[in-house]
Amino acid sequence: MYRPKYSITNKILMGIASIEASREFIEHAPLVPYWERQFREDAAVRIAHHTTALEGNPLSIDEARAIWTGGESSVRAHSSHVQEVINYRSVIKYIEGLKIISERITEEHLNKIHEMVVQGVVSEEEQRGYRSGWYGTRNSVTGEVSFVAPKPEDVIDLVQAFFEWVESAEGIEAHPILRAGIIIAEVARIHPFTEGNGRTARALGTASLYLDGYDIKRFFSLDEYYDQNASGYYDAIQTYKSDTDSLNAWLEFFVEGLSIELGRIKDRVLKLSKDQQLRQEIGQVSLNDRQEEILTYIEKNGAFRNSDFEELFPNISEDTVLRELKDLMDKGILKKEGKTKAARYIVR
Repeated sequence: MYRPKYSITNKILMGIASIEASREFIEHAPLVPYWERQFREDAAVRIAHHTTALEGNPLSIDEARAIWTGGESSVRAHSSHVQEVINYRSVIKYIEGLKIISERITEEHLNKIHEMVVQGVVSEEEQRGYRSGWYGTRNSVTGEVSFVAPKPEDVIDLVQAFFEWVESAEGIEAHPILRAGIIIAEVARIHPFTEGNGRTARALGTASLYLDGYDIKRFFSLDEYYDQNASGYYDAIQTYKSDTDSLNAWLEFFVEGLSIELGRIKDRVLKLSKDQQLRQEIGQVSLNDRQEEILTYIEKNGAFRNSDFEELFPNISEDTVLRELKDLMDKGILKKEGKTKAARYIVR
């Protein structure tokens, strides 16, 4: 049976404490259903975009969003790049439904997720089976081999030994956050497939979090943190090249990433909760349609600037918009920061 080697460092401990605090806040924050749906859809789009971008997919987040909403015909790009995002859309929906039918991650989930990740991108044989060839990576500067995956003939045994640990008392008793991090690292190390190993590993880790009650309203995207810190991600995960290596460096990176992402979501939820409270408080204040549009714009973007006037009100003069803003300030709803053209208007 596989046995991961790691210790609970102070950095891991502090990261988990931060994650738990953010989780508690997010799960109990009073958000109206509309905003919960918006947060979930935004997180799903960010996952699909960033997990494929991390592997070299050049599509923008706006193109990924178009694909997510079924508008792939409007995206002009190589078909395989579009297909990768379509595939991840299916993966996310599959993961979201797992809790109804399963208690924990299994080898069946690994294979199902991989099959969905590479559908239409590789041959059917590669889509449904473990790899049969050697895999390694080289340093692009020195040409030295930086990683060699286990021999193909060992893959089946390694996968089975790993899931034996996942389903064992030791695996079940591991903290859910650490178990998810270990799942990502070990699947990536075994590299069981010809293509799509990184995306499959990260999706399986996310699925593990969801099944363990850490879906956190499905508001977060770990893949965004990885994509924005790609060198840190690869440096951390490549410290774990053998099952005898310590997982500490990777787990510290993984926990830190989840902590930062959930902290960012917590701040957004906190701001939105305050905005909702303000909406309730000013419910008796009479607002015209333009003032409602200004408040909605600030809720979505954080502030309203002079440079935003034309975007929101293309057919209205600047003087008229300024009068609306002055009225909102007089009513105690907005405040102005800065002067002249650089000024911005925010909720008081």
